[in-house]
Amino acid sequence: MRRIFATAAVLLVSLAAQAQAQDSWPQRAVTLVVPFGAGGSADLTARIIATHLQARFGSPFVVDNKGGAGGSIGTGFVAKAPNDGYTLLVGTVSSNAINAALYPRLAYDLERDFQPVTLLVRFPNLLFVNPKIPAKTVTGLIDYLKAHPGKVNYGSSGIGTSSHLSTVMFALATGTEMTHIPFRSTGEVVNSMIGGHIDLGIDSMTTTLPHAQSGAVRALAVTTPQRNASAPDLPTIGETLPGYEATAWQGIFAPAGTPRPIVDRLAAEVKRILEMPEVADSLKAVGAEPAPLPPDAFAAFAREERAKWKEVVRVSGARVD
Repeated sequence: MRRIFATAAVLLVSLAAQAQAQDSWPQRAVTLVVPFGAGGSADLTARIIATHLQARFGSPFVVDNKGGAGGSIGTGFVAKAPNDGYTLLVGTVSSNAINAALYPRLAYDLERDFQPVTLLVRFPNLLFVNPKIPAKTVTGLIDYLKAHPGKVNYGSSGIGTSSHLSTVMFALATGTEMTHIPFRSTGEVVNSMIGGHIDLGIDSMTTTLPHAQSGAVRALAVTTPQRNASAPDLPTIGETLPGYEATAWQGIFAPAGTPRPIVDRLAAEVKRILEMPEVADSLKAVGAEPAPLPPDAFAAFAREERAKWKEVVRVSGARVD
């Protein structure tokens, strides 16, 4: 009997210690892993959120870029991290939806190995071209591509990312051929275009719109069903190609088994940050729409996105071995 009471006492002390640790989280630096290179839209969003989380909690929130393999390297790193709330993933539609269908042998399972915390933002991709391309409209671009089959190269932020598959969808819808040049981030795509090395891109509006506004690249259209408030004069691709739509998103994921009090506390704080006028305005200015969701709703959203993009990958024939 004494042994039973002693075991129960130890268990109660352990549970009390865990509860106290969760209530006092974070007590040290928290790492936000971005599974793409610096300069991309996920990196931008992560740094905005990290700055405000650090101010709120008084502990460092450090952004760690682990790019490569379309986001799979950084995502896999977080999947295997301790589930104590100190390693988090800023996942995207690419890393946490598309890759499940694109890579047949991922070293992790997106459903099993992650706890969704909150959706951060949704935003359109932007169809943009090197100013040396004469096309000024989507129709003009289609005509140019058909007149130069296979000779136009396009950049993406990685094989299987939404920028890659958005362009694949565009090529399929228009019956055109282009050459794919994958990079590690949206920033690299833009820099390569400015340097004159690539001709076309369909990538994050958050990162590319300022370059279009400066004239460094030429924006032609957005990929969402409706025009975007930050650039209302830009048409949607769907206005020329009815039914075309590709909405990107980013959210925070934790390793599976991360204590729910930490998950709920983090989700609530991120929602508060995204509702701050200065944060919302800065995101909307570059085309991103703050869209916080509580953990369970975000989990349902992520499942729906995986099903949707699985079908897109199947139709496109894209695959990474």
